[in-house]
Order: sequence, then structure tokens, then C-alpha cells
Amino acid sequence: MGHGHAHGHHHHGHDHDHSSDAAASALPAAFDPAVPDEALTPEQQSRRTLLRRAGLLGAGLAAASVVAPTAAAATPASAGRRGHGFLWLAGDHHIHTQYSNDGKYRVVDQVRQGAKHGMDWLVITDHGNVTHSKIGVEKVNPDIRDARDAYEDTLVFQGLEWNIPGAEHGTVFVHPGRNEVSVLKQFETDYDGSVNGASDSTPANEALAIAGLNFLARQVQRRKVKDILMLANHPARKGIDSPHEIRAWRDATSARHQIAVGMEGAPGHQAGGIAKPLGMGRARGIYDNSPGANSFAGYPLESYRTWGGFDWMTATVGGLWDSLLAEGKPWWITANSDSHNVYTDTAERGGPDSDYLANGKHTDPVYSGTIDLTEGDYWPGQYSRTHVGADGFSYAAVMNGIRAGRVWVDHGQLISGLDVRVRGGYRWATLGGALHVRKGTSVTLTVDVAMAGGANWAGFVPKLARVDVIQGDVTGPAADRDTFTAPTAKVVKSYEVNKPSGTVRLTYDLGRVDRPVYVRLRGTDGNRSAVGPMGAAVDPAGPAIDVVGDADPWRDLWFYSNPVWVLPS
Repeated sequence: MGHGHAHGHHHHGHDHDHSSDAAASALPAAFDPAVPDEALTPEQQSRRTLLRRAGLLGAGLAAASVVAPTAAAATPASAGRRGHGFLWLAGDHHIHTQYSNDGKYRVVDQVRQGAKHGMDWLVITDHGNVTHSKIGVEKVNPDIRDARDAYEDTLVFQGLEWNIPGAEHGTVFVHPGRNEVSVLKQFETDYDGSVNGASDSTPANEALAIAGLNFLARQVQRRKVKDILMLANHPARKGIDSPHEIRAWRDATSARHQIAVGMEGAPGHQAGGIAKPLGMGRARGIYDNSPGANSFAGYPLESYRTWGGFDWMTATVGGLWDSLLAEGKPWWITANSDSHNVYTDTAERGGPDSDYLANGKHTDPVYSGTIDLTEGDYWPGQYSRTHVGADGFSYAAVMNGIRAGRVWVDHGQLISGLDVRVRGGYRWATLGGALHVRKGTSVTLTVDVAMAGGANWAGFVPKLARVDVIQGDVTGPAADRDTFTAPTAKVVKSYEVNKPSGTVRLTYDLGRVDRPVYVRLRGTDGNRSAVGPMGAAVDPAGPAIDVVGDADPWRDLWFYSNPVWVLPS
């Protein structure tokens, strides 16, 4: 099991040098009960209100207990002993600004909105292209640094959206430090598919992608930057991320310095499916494509659509994601906004003098005088959230949590907290972890789900209707690197949930485990379900394929967790 779990000392998230190994920073003011309400900025007050609604703050609540929904959690490294609770930090790793050719907003606009919508960490990911590599990657950095200072309770990473040679896009982001710009600039110049004319699905271009990941790993090994991560974006949108490419990215670097750690389980652009005249009338995620010259021929036509807002690779029980997990190697899912131009916004790109090619950015947005119903994006945190179990409030802690797979995702604030434990003997593990037990040990999955803590952005309190437990066997490395099925994965238990508020505990008995397996979770508001692509025996009530032109994202909410493995010996 190559679980690349990095642990270490974390330093204050807003020191622009970021070169020391000081202790982890204190809690952000909104989380800290010792800071009175009147001492908070408006953004901090908004954040505290969200936490209180979710039941994560209260009189006398210790700072170490600000986790959802129970305090204790464990990593595989600490399985068997109860450590301090994780801080569950919500974030978004896919955000565009005026430094993208198709973007509009200032960095501070996106960060302000992210903070307003409960985001603890954000990654600015402007598109890789020749202009960005020459100008933009440097010009955006002062704006990011200013946003870090202005919003001290929000961790703001610099990254970019990599045109993966031979494939789709991916988020690449670095731990802040004196070399964050130079490393990203060299990487984009040398390894971006658009910059280097390497977009076609050829063996040479696929090799360039692997070389790029190895370059990033070397920057960490040589301590030019503290850490780097890569996450594949909208992987099934065009059908050009073949199964063997995803496996190659995952396996490119050592577990200790693993760079490619996962993919968007759900893409951004979720408002794209709102029907005309109140919306774009396209598809959720803008997943309205069909196969092209560079697409992987084995993918079925339905893979080009979202299912309950989630990418087909993630939504299909027994599909591509399960085929990766069945190998016993980490590959995590996330969810984010891909925010470019926000649905119902009143801003427009600034003026006719905006010259992206010359300046590396568009001019600042201005008031348009109209409400835009023709865009498909939300602000960071407005609809999609990625929750990371961090061992402190710092950049390193967020990156370590992502790499460790302590991640669950939701749409529309369907739930406010998720705590997952797999126990056997005297040991236990949580999301992303591996429970090592003797063969034949009785193993139990315990899940605490905190219901929605209040109204979401659309103005209603979501209600969780059902939670599914999905289990699959670990069968080892795939003989065919292009396989995208896992025949043993299926829904093994479903729980009807009829609880409008508070926390519900679900327990599933795996029995006496005599072979390596994994479990993962999925939940729904119950509004739209269908038999899964692999049949009713595998998934009797999974997400339904989204209708192009008529898919209101608020009427079809889901959450997903990353897996926990059980490894008997």
C-alpha cells in the first residue's frame, strides 16, 4: 500500500518566507472561542456564523474540538491510539481570475467571496498558456500575497491549471515560499501541453507529462519548495484522460514525494445545466461533449455526461475510480467551482482596452447593469466544497491532509460534517487510511453524519435522505493498465435517513475480514436516482445521468467520501 502520508511540523500560514519549521499556527480568529464576536472583521463574523449553524462552535468548546462532528480521528500512522482531532477545513483548488484568458475577477474578489462562503483554503489556478508562462505567473503573485494579508483566516495558494500533455487539465499548486513563482514558471514553460504544442494523445506527449511530474518532485526533494500537489481536473469531460495515463500520473513519483494524488470527483461549472431562460441551458459541468480524435476509444458515450453532478469516473460504482482503488493505491476525489464567470453576477470584464496578450491579465471588472443568466459558475464555496482533515491551520497541514486522503466532498451544503471510523481489534483508521488487522478479525464501520446546519446559498435547508456504503476487494495491480471496471465493487448497505437536524450514527459490520477490501461512502437528498451503469445488483439507486439543458444542480445533491482500506495479514 503506497499511502504517501507526510507528517511534520507546520508553521504559520501567512509568513511569506515560509522557510522555517516553526510550530503550527494558532486557530483562525473565527474558530477561536477566546476571540469575542465584536473583535472579528465582517468576513470573520460570517465564518463564525457558518460554524455555529453547523454546530461546530459553542460556549466552552475547546479549540481542539472544532472538528465535524466528533473530535477524535486517526491516521494510519496513529491507528490504535486516539490523537487530537482534525480541523476540517473546507476549500477549493480550481479558481480563475483576470490572469486567465477567459477569466474576469481580481484575486481579491475570489478570495473575498470564498471567505464569505466558508472557504478556509483556496488555490488560484489560472490557465497555462504562453502569455501566462511569460507574464501572468509572476504578475499574479503580488495580488495573491496581498489577498493573504487581507484575509488572514483564508489560506491562499498559488497554482496554475496545467494543460497536461496528451490529456486534459490539472491543478498544480505549491506551498508558499520564496520560490513559488520560479518553480511554477519553469514548470509551465517546459511542461505545459499548450505552451509546448504537446496536446495530442501521443506516447511522446504522455511521456512529457510524466517528466513534468518528476520535475515537480525534484523541486520538493531539493527543497526549492516545501510541497507540490497535482489533481486532475474534469477528467471525463472530453474522454482524453485514458486509464493508463491516470495510472501513469499516480505512479510517476515515489510515495514520499507523490505529486499526482487525485482528480475532480465532481467538476465545476455546476450551474451550466440550469434551463433557459433562467440559465445557460447547457450541461452540469459543461459536460456536453462527444468523442474526438484524441479521446480514449474504450469510453462509452455516457461517460461524457455528469451523473448527479459528478464525473462518470467517480459516479459509476464498479467503474474507473473503483478500478484504481482496487489496486490498493491512493487516488482521491475532490470537488470545486472552476469559477470563471459567476451565474447571476452583475460584473463584466473591464472595458474595450482589456488586452490579455499584451498585459498577461484583463482589466478590472466593472458593473454591467444587468444580471448575467448565461454563465455556469458559482463562487468558491457557494455550491461545491472539499473538506480536508488537517492537523492544524497551515498550508502544510492542508496539503498533508489532501495527500493522506482525509477528504470528503459535498454539493449544496447537503451535510455539515462527516466522521468515518473503521475499527478492528484495538485499531482504527479514517478516510484515506489503511487498517491493518489479523486475518479473520471482526471489522466495523462507524459513520457519524452531521445534518445540514442551516440554509444554503439557494435559501433552503437540504435534507439527507440516504447514505450508501460501497465496498470492493483489493485485487492488486491491474494487468491491463487501461481497465476501468472493478467487478467486486458494489453498494453493500443503504441507510434511509429521516433526521432533519443533529447527527446520525450509522454502523456497518464488515464481518470477519479475511481478504483486503476498501469501503467508501455516498449520500443523497433522494431527489434523483437511477440504476447504476453496472446494473441493479451493483448499484440499485445511484445518481441519474444529468439531462443536458435541464439539470438544476440544487435539486440533486450528493456527498462522497474517500475510501478506507482494511488489510488483513
